[in-house]
Amino acid sequence: MNEWEWNLLEDKTGNLDRVEIDGIPVKVGDRVRLHPNEGGDILDIALRGQVAIIESIEEDYEGAQHICVVIEDDPGRDLGMMRQPGHRFFFTPAEVEPISQTSGDETSTKAVKPKILVAGIGNIFLGDDAFGVEVVHRLMSRSLPAEARVVDFGIRGLDLAYALQDNYETTILIDAFPNGQTPGTVSVVEPDTNEITAEPDSLIEAHSMHPLHVLRMAAAMNGSLNRVLLVGCEPESLGRDEGYMGLSKSVEAAVEEAVSATEALIRRVLDGDAI
Repeated sequence: MNEWEWNLLEDKTGNLDRVEIDGIPVKVGDRVRLHPNEGGDILDIALRGQVAIIESIEEDYEGAQHICVVIEDDPGRDLGMMRQPGHRFFFTPAEVEPISQTSGDETSTKAVKPKILVAGIGNIFLGDDAFGVEVVHRLMSRSLPAEARVVDFGIRGLDLAYALQDNYETTILIDAFPNGQTPGTVSVVEPDTNEITAEPDSLIEAHSMHPLHVLRMAAAMNGSLNRVLLVGCEPESLGRDEGYMGLSKSVEAAVEEAVSATEALIRRVLDGDAI
């Protein structure tokens, strides 16, 4: 499927809850084995026999059904679940074989549509600007609810803006946050939605990671931002002119506090508690 066809499919009439393949009902989150039609390109050859997880079941304007999958062993599977090109693949029902959903560890292979996006942002070459990146890497080693997806976006502002199109109920940004406080101070802030939806800057650099600029870019794409929270830390140094790697002592000491604060936010959001 080429880029034009992919864009056309994205502009679809709607999603389906399930589809029947060889008499077996399959739904979003089920595991399937891929059997691309003969005569395809080299990508079809590479994907033949792979086990994948259904991300969505979609129907185009002509009523044809398409099964969108992410490859189970793809290191970029998180990006696929965030509906980003390059990690999602479309097949017809005839090219997909249902496999047992009870074999192995079902809980580890079921795809759960995340409600919360936890996004670590920052430049690791600018001292304390790497705060958000360090926090999300520690979060990735924790046992978090399946409804929360944790991603290190680094300085990839455009990737984050696209990820925000997936209608998360809550987005938690983690970043260095100069706010005139003592270095190492961790704060939880809910940005003003009026600022987010204000007229964007005339030019927004795709590799710029100023949170407000990225949120404005996402809003300009007609994405639904819903609730946005910022877990920020007052930096001590942002690398000076020459830049350097490594957090200052005060910010390094605040990383674990930010990890705990983010875990608490995730629990409160999922429980419906006030923030």
